[in-house]
Amino acid sequence: MDCCFMFGRRSQHAVEGDDGEHSVKVFSYNELRKATQDFSGANKIGEGGFGSVFRGMLKDGTLIAVKVLSATSRQGVREFLTELTAISDIKHENLVTLVGCCAEGSHRILVYNYLEKNSLSQTLLGSGYSSIQFNWRARVKIAVGVARGLAFLHEEIRPHIIHRDIKASNILLDKDLTPKISDFGLARLLPANATHVSTRVAGTLGYLAPEYAIRGQVTKKSDIYSYGVLLLEIVSGRCNTNTRLPCEDQFLLEKVSSTYLQAFIDNLNTKWCQLHTEATIP
Repeated sequence: MDCCFMFGRRSQHAVEGDDGEHSVKVFSYNELRKATQDFSGANKIGEGGFGSVFRGMLKDGTLIAVKVLSATSRQGVREFLTELTAISDIKHENLVTLVGCCAEGSHRILVYNYLEKNSLSQTLLGSGYSSIQFNWRARVKIAVGVARGLAFLHEEIRPHIIHRDIKASNILLDKDLTPKISDFGLARLLPANATHVSTRVAGTLGYLAPEYAIRGQVTKKSDIYSYGVLLLEIVSGRCNTNTRLPCEDQFLLEKVSSTYLQAFIDNLNTKWCQLHTEATIP
C-alpha cells in the first residue's frame, strides 16, 4: 500500500493511498509532546510491538490517546500508513475514531479519541484489580458490539477490510462499556470478487485461524475465528493462553472438548434466557 502525505498550510491535510485521498488532522510533534506531558511514563496506558500509547489532553480540554510507533520497528511506517488509509474516513459505533496523526521527521504518531475503560485484556482478563462489573448483560453487549464492528468491516464498506488481529487487547471500552475495535496496522483490503488475500502470516498466537497460519491466505473467516476465541474469553473471563496454569489447563481452546462445549452452550442458553427475562420485566 503506497501512500504519501500532501502537506499544506492548514491543519487538515490529505493522505493519499491506493484507494484515493483521506482527510485527516495533522498535529505537530510539539503539540502532542505537550498534550502528553512530554510522553510521561505516568500517562502511558499501553504498549506493544508497535510502540507505546499515551493519554493526552489538547488545549481545548479534549482527551486523546496518542499511539507512538517505535522508530526501531521495521514495520512501523507501513503499519502507520495502513492504519491511516484503512480507517481515516470510517465512522462506526464499534470502531475507534481516528482524530489525526503526526508525520514530522522520524516521528510516526496516530491520535485517537480516548476511551476511559481501556482494553478487555487489561480489565476483564487482566491480573490487576478492575472496578468494572462484567455482569452477563455487559458481556453480551461487548460480544454483540464487536460482532457488529466486524460485520461493518466485512460487509458494509468498500473495499471490505480484514482486520487480521482481533484480540482482547485490541478491543477498547468507552465509559458505557461500548466496545471499539482498534489497531488496524495489520489490516488488509479485500478486492472486489476476491475470496482471500495472500500475505505473510501476522497476528497473535492463540487467535490465528489454522488455515491462515498454514497457507498464508487471509479471509473474512480468519477474523471470525479470532472473534470466536475472543468470545470464549469474554464468556469465561480467562485468557486463551495462561502459562501459569498446569499444562493441561494452559490453553483455553484445548479445554473446549465436545463435552465441555455442550456444557458451555447449555450455560450460555441459560444465561441468555435470564437476560431476556430481565429485559422484559417492567
